[in-house]
Amino acid sequence: MKTIFITGASTGLGKATAKLFHEKGWHVIATMRDTSKETELTQLKNVTVLPLDVTNKEQIIATVQQAIAQHDIDVVLNNAGYGLIGPLEALSDDQLVKQVNTNLLGVMRVTRAFIPYFRQKKNGLFITTTSIGGLIAFPLGSAYHATKWALEGWSESMAFELNSFGVNIKTVSPGGIKTEFMGRSLDLASVPEYEAMTQTMMQSAGAMMETASAPEQIAAVIYEAATDGKTKLRYVAGEDAKALYAQRLALGDEAFREQFGKQFLGN
Repeated sequence: MKTIFITGASTGLGKATAKLFHEKGWHVIATMRDTSKETELTQLKNVTVLPLDVTNKEQIIATVQQAIAQHDIDVVLNNAGYGLIGPLEALSDDQLVKQVNTNLLGVMRVTRAFIPYFRQKKNGLFITTTSIGGLIAFPLGSAYHATKWALEGWSESMAFELNSFGVNIKTVSPGGIKTEFMGRSLDLASVPEYEAMTQTMMQSAGAMMETASAPEQIAAVIYEAATDGKTKLRYVAGEDAKALYAQRLALGDEAFREQFGKQFLGN
């Protein structure tokens, strides 16, 4: 029985992925910040629920060591993350630090903790949930995009480091997902000077979510990435994401940016 270790498994895509791998006969180690609220995954056979806040360096080390001691792990899914949206001058330093710690440094630290284990057994796969926002940029998402673009470049570089040891790394870049990302998992900031821009952008983003994928659809892409045996780096997931990325490649950067600005900001 193969085993997958998942961060951010309490809701949305993380939980959907945990349930899918469980249905496919895998053992699942589902981690989340607060395990006391989890009532569904704890009832499933061959699912282990462990506490993990990816901004807590000591807890990362302890949880990874516990997981490795108890299970032969095949895949690590770095999924924990959230969106910070707003003009840069409206964002506090605490908000910026939290965004980078969660979306970027959390992924890097969890990965680093597992590398010696995978390297020694000459096998293993890291999959990171990035975003279409790691390949294109929306207005007022500079902090979020900074982390997601960083993860795409980091993963591409890490592939060179890991592949020679028989270890692989992949990214799954979803578009919109019908989860709590636009609610519970979104931190929105603004100031009066940007209020009109923020309202226009959020309305456009809301309309775009009408074509969003169900979390189960993106989980299926993660399962494909985990089981197809390919060294392919990047999996663009969701029809909306595929269309946007194809448009970006076809139009070129500048023409795409001009069109995107008109779509989301009306200018």
